[in-house]
Amino acid sequence: MSGESEPSLGELPMESWMSHLPCALWDTPLYHLAIPGSHNAITYCLDMNDRSPVDLTQPDMLQKLDKYMKPLIRPFVYKWAVTQEFTIKHQLDCGVRYCDLRIAHRPNDSSTDLYFYHGVYTTLTVETVLMEIREWLDAHPREVVILSFSHFLGLSQELHMQLLTTIRNVFTSKLCPKTEVLTLRNLWALGCSVIVSYEHSIAGCHSDLWPHIPYWWANKCKAEALIEAFEHRKQHGRPGGFFVTGINLTEDLKYICTHPTESLKDLVMSTYPTLLGWVKEQTPGSRVGSLNIIAGDFITESHFVPTVVKLNEKLLKWSS
Repeated sequence: MSGESEPSLGELPMESWMSHLPCALWDTPLYHLAIPGSHNAITYCLDMNDRSPVDLTQPDMLQKLDKYMKPLIRPFVYKWAVTQEFTIKHQLDCGVRYCDLRIAHRPNDSSTDLYFYHGVYTTLTVETVLMEIREWLDAHPREVVILSFSHFLGLSQELHMQLLTTIRNVFTSKLCPKTEVLTLRNLWALGCSVIVSYEHSIAGCHSDLWPHIPYWWANKCKAEALIEAFEHRKQHGRPGGFFVTGINLTEDLKYICTHPTESLKDLVMSTYPTLLGWVKEQTPGSRVGSLNIIAGDFITESHFVPTVVKLNEKLLKWSS
């Protein structure tokens, strides 16, 4: 393949970038491709209503403050809890193919409805969002989506089984069994377009639940510190299957208190040029130091997705 004929993968239509990849990549395992992901994908519909408490993973002090000073505290929580502003369909249209889904049952809720959460719970149920993903996949049959169910909060064994039933009822034959070879060519032939990873022991008992996908989280509020942490981690090699490098920054209480007028979005957008500069230098594949899924916050607001997709050009250069 000559330099002139190499496609610019960053210029592909992002809503269907997988189906537009060159055939030289159709037999590359998905865990060796560079795949853009959405960290805490369903935070665009967090419940601002008084009936929704802050989630039970939050510090006791914050839960007490929210209980007695809700009008003051809730907007503050919301500013730092929202990680994505656009719907799941919009994120998929923008090219996201990995979704970080954190599942909860609301406390004191007599129904069996499940929600997403980050700081507070969502207004949309899990089933509603999964149906939206299914509708999107029906319209994009050659795109493959990885759904990572994790951070389960308040789910009994019965609710886990109900969630599994919902996943199967929604996606039916689109679910990819964990015995399959994860290449685009094979998944297209099978008609499979959903890979479900499940962070719970029951995953081992079900052929359509893939094991939990490791998520590299640096727990840093500065881009330079996050990059340094990942460079150190890369030296020890990558996992064998899927794994996520989360370029999502994490604010601590000190940062929030010293930036009272800011939000998580302000922090993220101010650091994206530095973070994307680092992403451009990364390489997918099987080698030590290579990356796979790269997840971020506010992924529709920058050139995040095309930057990640374009990394796959480096695989083409190796195979030429």
